[in-house]
Amino acid sequence: MLLTAVMIGGVLVTFALIVIRLSDRTPTLPDQVELPNGAKAQAVTIGSNWYAVVTDDNRILIFDKTTGRQRQEITVEP
Repeated sequence: MLLTAVMIGGVLVTFALIVIRLSDRTPTLPDQVELPNGAKAQAVTIGSNWYAVVTDDNRILIFDKTTGRQRQEITVEP
């Protein structure tokens, strides 16, 4: 009986820690991201001081998080 109670308590504590840890991490993006040549975003990835936008025309555009300027463009071969 005691072992069951300890295991249930451990599962509850683990679940609570996961919820607390994940709820702290709200990603921040600028209100407006201007993509070149009318490209449309398909996905966004956020790094520590950058964010990347995958476009519908097979490009990955990497922007500086602070300034919003485009750092790099990578063309993905289809």
